[in-house]
Amino acid sequence: MRRGYWQRQLRVDLTERKISVESIEEEDLRRFVGGAGLASKILLDEVPGKIDPYGPDNIAVFATGPFQGPAIPGGAKFSIAGISPVTGTFGDTAAGADWGPSLKDAGYDILVIKGASEKPVYLHIVDDDIQIKDASNLWGKDSYETIDAIHHETGDKKLSIASIGPAGEKQVAIACVVVDKHSFAGRCGLGAVMGSKGLKAIAVRGTQKAKLHDPNKTGSLIRQYQQRILKEVNENGFREHGTPGLCETAESLGDMPIKYWQGDVWPEGAKRLGAPNSTRVLNATPYPCKFCPIGCHRKITVKDPPGYAVEGVGPEYETYGMMGTNLLIDDPKVVAKANDMANRLGLDTISAGAMVGFAIECFERGWLTTKDTDGLELKWGDPEVLFSLLDQIGNKKGFGSIFSAGTLKAAQKIGGEAVDIVVHCKGLDFPAHDARSCISLAPTYATGTRGACHFRGACEDVEMGGFFIPEIGITEGVVKFFESENQSMVSARCQDYFALLNSLVLCAFMADGGGMSFTEIKDLFNAVTGWEYSIQDLMDAGERIFTVQRLINIRDGYNAKSDILPKKMFQPAKEGFRAGKVPPFKKLMEDYYTLRGWNDKGEPTATTLDRLGL
Repeated sequence: MRRGYWQRQLRVDLTERKISVESIEEEDLRRFVGGAGLASKILLDEVPGKIDPYGPDNIAVFATGPFQGPAIPGGAKFSIAGISPVTGTFGDTAAGADWGPSLKDAGYDILVIKGASEKPVYLHIVDDDIQIKDASNLWGKDSYETIDAIHHETGDKKLSIASIGPAGEKQVAIACVVVDKHSFAGRCGLGAVMGSKGLKAIAVRGTQKAKLHDPNKTGSLIRQYQQRILKEVNENGFREHGTPGLCETAESLGDMPIKYWQGDVWPEGAKRLGAPNSTRVLNATPYPCKFCPIGCHRKITVKDPPGYAVEGVGPEYETYGMMGTNLLIDDPKVVAKANDMANRLGLDTISAGAMVGFAIECFERGWLTTKDTDGLELKWGDPEVLFSLLDQIGNKKGFGSIFSAGTLKAAQKIGGEAVDIVVHCKGLDFPAHDARSCISLAPTYATGTRGACHFRGACEDVEMGGFFIPEIGITEGVVKFFESENQSMVSARCQDYFALLNSLVLCAFMADGGGMSFTEIKDLFNAVTGWEYSIQDLMDAGERIFTVQRLINIRDGYNAKSDILPKKMFQPAKEGFRAGKVPPFKKLMEDYYTLRGWNDKGEPTATTLDRLGL
């Protein structure tokens, strides 16, 4: 057994109802680290070309890395990967709570699920006792009810549970995976993949601990980092307010979506939705995942008005962006209620908010009428429109069922110019960050291996001056707003760095917000594994992982012709921070391809593949 890993992979074939345990080669761990990295290799090796994401050939990979064994701050994260129903290619997402450490403590690094069950089931894993259990009584329950029911049925409250809601059951393309009613693997529709397999939930608990190379040093580093990160986030307000603290800053820099990417400024709305107002209005407090000193999730209590009552997990920045300013809604209680609805239905709040905004714009333009929407008048700023469409989308009913395959497919059904207004890359809706403001996002979104994503390379935080990685040349002042110099370098290096983080697996907020340096991450990795990797070794691994994901994209039909931005990203603002500005996209992409060592088709050259050992 390699230090930091079990070198054990649990496989479950739901068609054959077969369970097996396989060994993982140390060389694969050294090259791909774990988490999203190892999951990417499995998808490249085992998925036979372009497939139906809902078919039995798709696999769902639940993956931990070396950081899920010890009590590392930010080490509760784990990755889920598969072929995305939204994009038809590589998709990965991550969540926290307790699930990742629980799988690790059960004695496994990776769980691979293939096939499909004829009737609903859930997996019950406690160490080497692995059972495929009937879930017929759970089918139809929302994600929270499912978790409660499994705890009640088993009598085991220590089980960590990843579940799907009605959206996953009905194979809505943007269905997410809900973990412990606390954390959400939101993007790419991996909840719909679970639904296609008849898999309602995975409940896991472990009683073992993976061995470490240097337990004393690992423990010492963990204590140092925990104390320092806690001090940092108490001082910068991240612990008190979480990601909603970004709202006003992002809006002031033209980075927050307004009126489905048509608007330019809305400082009053961002102020009402952001912290400290939202913290006060929702009675929000930190809600940390296991081992976390930050607690970026929000635990909220809303009692008045009764129609908006919520107690549990509250919205974060992305949800305030996509279900708030994006829809011209400025009441935190409305967004909190919508967030709770989406969580219970098992919907990605980013894409769900995008769908509502797209629908309202289509209605406003006359491409949809009340005849299409079952009499519902779609208006900006209307909470009832948001609530009604969320219910329809998540339950795949009424007008909302048009979104079952994603926003882009809905636009194709509507026809005309509707496709031109969808804000996406590879079919995945934009998150709440604008590539017209932070132009390093232009190549990041265009080449994102899972589609448009701000957190598979958080270069926008570099541009806004809040995050730097000096060990790899990303320092204060290395890029300037609206100037192309170094932007593509920052984009590519952040993509590789975040690919590494998602393979360790480490919550990126430990570095981006908590101040953990790359050198400290390296030291912790070496204390756990004993491999004595350098910064360059780790960056090589990150680039290798990103490149494997790109190879999956290419296999599935994506290339340079797909590395594009939606038309709205070339419509300049009339007022505000980014007035008159659009990304110098051609220049950024030329620089990016050169830095990556890709040819003009967007393919890694033979020299690049050889350098990465691929």
